[in-house]
Amino acid sequence: MPREPGLPGQTVVVIGGSAGIGLETARRARAEGADVILTARSRDRLEAAAADVDARATSAFDAADPAALEQFFLTLPQSVDHVMVTAGRPYYAPLKELDVGLARRNVDEHLLLPVLVARHAMGRVRSGGTLLFMSGTGARRPAYGLALASASTAALQALTASLALEMAPVRVNLIAAGFVDTPLSASLLGDELDARREKLRATLPIRRVVGPADVAALAVHIMINEVLTGATYDADGGQQLISDSW
Repeated sequence: MPREPGLPGQTVVVIGGSAGIGLETARRARAEGADVILTARSRDRLEAAAADVDARATSAFDAADPAALEQFFLTLPQSVDHVMVTAGRPYYAPLKELDVGLARRNVDEHLLLPVLVARHAMGRVRSGGTLLFMSGTGARRPAYGLALASASTAALQALTASLALEMAPVRVNLIAAGFVDTPLSASLLGDELDARREKLRATLPIRRVVGPADVAALAVHIMINEVLTGATYDADGGQQLISDSW
């Protein structure tokens, strides 16, 4: 028997929704009956993504700009159901080579942005709706060059739990992904991308590489299941279980 869609008539906002996990989540949400509102920095990519998913609305701005973020929330409908944040990219550097400007932007994108999104979402995301953030799992293990990434990974998990109490009955959750085969991963790894894929296919318990659609399926499940809040959900194909998969 065909099942009923899980998000009928709901509105899903994806901040960072022009590619990768954000775009796949928008596709999945649309398939479950939701309207989607997309944001991204690149207007061209945003327009292409909006056409792909028949987005209800779009807004091109830098999510790390507090004034632009606030203005965006003022333009939203009075009530939305779910807000997912996938904006931002990781920054890795050993201490001696740390670029202070890039480090500050990384903190803004991975810690200040979720705080500001939560504040602006108060009174706008409905009771039982979701704030959903993205993080990683790789920086949980101490490693050379991962000091900043490790700190932000740990902090975002703690922030999510605290926000779930402050935002209740709005639900707040975090997805921690391992390697995901996205355009962002390709840009970070360059010529090493294919070797990374092959290593993961050989070592991960699932014997394949995690894709954006895998994470999107989890994201939409978290939106649908109204008992989930304050938790971190790993989506890494068992990567943390394999010592030589990093």
